[in-house]
Amino acid sequence: MTGRNVRLNGRPVVLLDQPLGSGLEAAVHGVEGVDDLVVKVYHEPDVAREHRLKRMLTLSPLAGRPVGSGQPPELAWPVGLAYTAEGAFLGYGMGRYAGPEHVQLTGLFSRDQRLRRFPEQADWRFLLGVCWNLAFMTARLHHEGLVIGDFSAKNVVVDQRGFATFLDCDSIGFTDPVTREVFPAFLHTPDYASPERLAGAPGSAHSDDFALAVLVYQLLGAGYHPFGGVPRDSEDDVLISDNITASRSFVVRPESVYLPRGVIDPTVLPPAVLELARQAFGPGTREVAARPSARHWLEALEQARAEGAVTTCPTRPRHAHSTHLARCPWCDRARLTGHDAFNPPTAPPAPDAPADLLEFPPEWLKFVAVASAILLVIMLLVSVR
Repeated sequence: MTGRNVRLNGRPVVLLDQPLGSGLEAAVHGVEGVDDLVVKVYHEPDVAREHRLKRMLTLSPLAGRPVGSGQPPELAWPVGLAYTAEGAFLGYGMGRYAGPEHVQLTGLFSRDQRLRRFPEQADWRFLLGVCWNLAFMTARLHHEGLVIGDFSAKNVVVDQRGFATFLDCDSIGFTDPVTREVFPAFLHTPDYASPERLAGAPGSAHSDDFALAVLVYQLLGAGYHPFGGVPRDSEDDVLISDNITASRSFVVRPESVYLPRGVIDPTVLPPAVLELARQAFGPGTREVAARPSARHWLEALEQARAEGAVTTCPTRPRHAHSTHLARCPWCDRARLTGHDAFNPPTAPPAPDAPADLLEFPPEWLKFVAVASAILLVIMLLVSVR
């Protein structure tokens, strides 16, 4: 296996040629002989990035928070700078958080990916716990004066217990406590960017709160983006970011968009969580001060997952939902669309067995046979007369 010789924290390592992933700004490479370490190599490394990372290495965010046994860190913080053998800056090293132990948050948005990548307990109750972990991480970072910035489902991974880790920490915004130099968060992902970010503003705690609101809704709402849908007043192709800019969310303004069949009703969210969602996607899109904070989300999610607040469907054990609902929303949705959000697809009937007959129990089949015989006798008597 060929590789590239670099120096990480002053020691020689070999980067694997084939990147594990690549984006607009950098590619991530594995390290030969080291399974828990990767190096992010910038396509265009520069002095500003190097300086930013050097200052990041002087910080230890969230270091004072106690974590449980085996819990991964909430941040894939830089562990050292990478240079060529000649001393040219390349990028930085960080912990490796990859599958099957860690899965991108998008892997929780669809049934097929959940069933393939997570254990059976990845039901709605499990997703509620993931939301709580995201809110806790966000609130803690804001408490320490950090801004996530590029907060999206692709930049977060979760482990099999639902603990979250944010990956692209070099985009985090912070103020150096020693030099007081400000390092803003400029990167963003359009589908998770608040209107002010889409207009060019740098990241802030308020914009993180908006992205958190979107992620919580997607996780608890069967993967649907709260700003999805086609506007009723437009015939042009519209992006999710266009709907965000126009404050066009079906959670608040259902009459404003056409939605695909099967979108789960927003009332699947527990009342306190739904109230925050309507605030975030309504007044909160225009006024950052009206946007619920990560702490507000944490409190509402804590209430939503308290003892007795979540129940399991007696018919389908993988269906969990908030106890404020009198009926199982996932069963209702499965009946409406034929798609069960949490159970694997049922096997089709055998080719030699008529599907319509398989839907009836034997006693019904006997009843149909007797009724048909009686009807035939009556018809014969009528024809004789």
